[in-house]
Amino acid sequence: MNMKSLLSAALLLTFSASSVMAAPIVIKFSHVVAVNTPKGQAAEYFKKLAEERTKGAVKVEVYPNSQLYKDKEEMEALQMGSVQMLAPSLAKFGPLGLKEFEVFDLPFIFDDRAELHKVTQGPVGAKLLKKLETKGLMGLAYWDNGFKVMSANKPLKTVDDFKGQKMRIQSSKVLDAQMRSVGAIPQVMAFSEVYQALQTGVVDGTENPPSNLYTQKMHEVQKYVTISRHGYLGYAVLVNKKFWMGLPADIRAALESSMKDTTKFANDIAQKDNDDALAEVKKSGKSQIITLTPQERAAWKRAMDKAHKDNMGRIGADIVNEVYKVTGYKP
Repeated sequence: MNMKSLLSAALLLTFSASSVMAAPIVIKFSHVVAVNTPKGQAAEYFKKLAEERTKGAVKVEVYPNSQLYKDKEEMEALQMGSVQMLAPSLAKFGPLGLKEFEVFDLPFIFDDRAELHKVTQGPVGAKLLKKLETKGLMGLAYWDNGFKVMSANKPLKTVDDFKGQKMRIQSSKVLDAQMRSVGAIPQVMAFSEVYQALQTGVVDGTENPPSNLYTQKMHEVQKYVTISRHGYLGYAVLVNKKFWMGLPADIRAALESSMKDTTKFANDIAQKDNDDALAEVKKSGKSQIITLTPQERAAWKRAMDKAHKDNMGRIGADIVNEVYKVTGYKP
């Protein structure tokens, strides 16, 4: 090989090495809801901050609406490294073997966001996130969605109104017990399949924060929406532990800073988005809005307390009692 060829080869190698060094670290962030939900907006906000603060060294690819994986598939994909980040609902961790997280599914356990944040932003929440590491995952933050409403094609006001109703739930033994406690028939189903199931009558109703109900157009195929605020739906932002710990320290610090600010953004918009969504549902005229009286809501709580008793052993009495102590819940 002559000198000219050697120089050309050296230049090519230098160019290839610099290209590899310049290639951004890709974070695939998959989720199952619409872009205009609190979680969808938060994912986009994290993308913006992460790319800005790492000066392009990280590229976040957001895949909403189950484009990559459905409910049951996404956790396995994260553990395998097929995606690097998820924000699954807290109900997803029970089937993973982390039953303590099902404390968030207990009906009426949080009266308001202030009580909730004492848990998610305090020692109990941090202790729960630490448990994810045994599954090859790391929990970075909790994101609010909001408190749930019930919807159905018949009015749900009294406990007796639930009898025989097929109600879609996430895969959670606590939510199963909650529905059974009022005589409903729980049906586990992927979020992406719910609209069609409601439309075709495969299920009669479901529970959701108003933002999910509205953005998935479920109100168009549900005649009644009951503002019950009986349960909470929130998310934990997860990363693949091996991927996260393998990042350069400065990149990880920039991403942690981005996540901290995104969490504040997510929690701030959640309440407004749910209020706005409920207003849009009302305005549409497609669903009649039912507001429970204090007596009716108290009757729901009394009936659903059975879900607490039935799952105390499953979740763990220690963690349940820790949450009771923080929130002041009295069974």
